[in-house]
Amino acid sequence: MTRTYLKESHRTSTTDASDVTATVQKILADIEAGGDAVALEYAARFDKYDGNIILTPEEIDAACDLVPEKLKDDIRFAHDNVRRFAEQQKKTIADFEYEIVPGLVAGQRAIPVNAAGCYIPGGRYSHIASAVMTVTTAKVAGCESIIACSPPRPGVGIAPAIIFAARICGADKIMAMGGVQGVASMTFGLFGLPRANIIVGPGNQFVAEAKRILFGRVGIDMIAGPTDSLILADATADPLIVATDLVSQAEHGYNSPVWLVTDDQPLAEKVMELVPALIDDLPETNRDNAAAAWRDYAEVILCEDREEMAATSDEYAPEHLTVQAEDLDWWLGRLTCYGSLFLGEETTVSYGDKASGTNHVLPTSGAARYTGGLSVHKYMKIVTWQKSTRDGAKQIAEATARISRLEGMEGHARAADVRLAKYFPDETFDLSAND
Repeated sequence: MTRTYLKESHRTSTTDASDVTATVQKILADIEAGGDAVALEYAARFDKYDGNIILTPEEIDAACDLVPEKLKDDIRFAHDNVRRFAEQQKKTIADFEYEIVPGLVAGQRAIPVNAAGCYIPGGRYSHIASAVMTVTTAKVAGCESIIACSPPRPGVGIAPAIIFAARICGADKIMAMGGVQGVASMTFGLFGLPRANIIVGPGNQFVAEAKRILFGRVGIDMIAGPTDSLILADATADPLIVATDLVSQAEHGYNSPVWLVTDDQPLAEKVMELVPALIDDLPETNRDNAAAAWRDYAEVILCEDREEMAATSDEYAPEHLTVQAEDLDWWLGRLTCYGSLFLGEETTVSYGDKASGTNHVLPTSGAARYTGGLSVHKYMKIVTWQKSTRDGAKQIAEATARISRLEGMEGHARAADVRLAKYFPDETFDLSAND
């Protein structure tokens, strides 16, 4: 490739990642051994909260009463969009049965997991949208028990808007606990909760590490790193909109990479000129995050043509990918590695993050090369079944016996032999692995 870096990052999202593994392993081991009491100790230490861990219906009602009606309407709108999109996703998985050979029928069933644990960040920001994204999809999938877990604030508890969102989206229980202790409590089935079969939702590095360590004992959606976004833009793009979109994603965190890939140098230079002022205009906390992300992690890459732009994007495999360029259908057909794709100026990652219907829990750090984001499918197990007549299984049994003996698995072969002997006592079969 002949791409040119007009701005190159000084760091990667893992440059200064601290080793939190030992800390998380100790917390998980302590809570598994000590149960509710130890989880409460960690909650008091880290959450600085001494209220009810499982919110009562009265507490939920009281919190919902604090949410302004306009915000309730917005949350309902977002929930409805996410629900309807998830319902369409669910339709793409169908139960079926098929006669593979005469008499042998095999099939597929899509079965939702019984219990889902949805972690909803509530530290620096109240992630209302994360409640909508995680709880709604679990509900549409058909999970019998849905736990919404969010860190409480000292003396306040969970943000009322998160509680409202969790309730209308279908959470069966709402747990006021954050961090590793929250993930552990859902996984181990503490406080009278069912053991979660899957833990989903974004979180800080401790939450991500807890999910990584527990994976296998419990399912997870993915191991998430810092959020990242890439914009593909040509000469037709509006520099102000491109710059604004980059800044909007950089505010996620100091180590949230944003990338601009273009084949138009004047556009790139104008965007780089606009970004600092847009960052300066943000509120203080947002400004600090965006400034650090732009300074240390952002890149602006100049390519020769759109094919090289697309290849660069696929190499980066961004969590969020925006195209502000001509011929959107070409881009849709060409691009292959991204978490979620936003085609045209008329949409933006912010829409997907909050209210448009597609899920915002997405693969980061290049994981879009091999996986997609959270969907109704993540909560469902695709299982298979089979049944057969005796005649239908005859040829299967013969092949199984011979293949098993060739592999040296005599026990497997005899499971086929015994059936052939029972069902066809008057017939002789050549079940040797040799010619």
